[in-house]
Amino acid sequence: MTNSQSSNKKMSREEAGRMGGEATAKKHSREFYQEIGRKGGKATAKSHSREFYQEIGRKGGEATSNSHDKDFYREIGRKGGQK
Repeated sequence: MTNSQSSNKKMSREEAGRMGGEATAKKHSREFYQEIGRKGGKATAKSHSREFYQEIGRKGGEATSNSHDKDFYREIGRKGGQK
């Protein structure tokens, strides 16, 4: 496909999001993302209870357990013990 043909093709939402994310990543530093993450975490903590965090932790643990085997847990345990 030539450039003129590809320029007539509409971009998918996924492709547009990826390109926008890449462009944003080039503009901002690691510290920028750490700062917005910290601010987002504080805002979320103000609007959610302890039970909210317990529930999402439980769901995440179940999902991880369902998608990984014993070898996965052995390996992360070994890595954690090395620190």
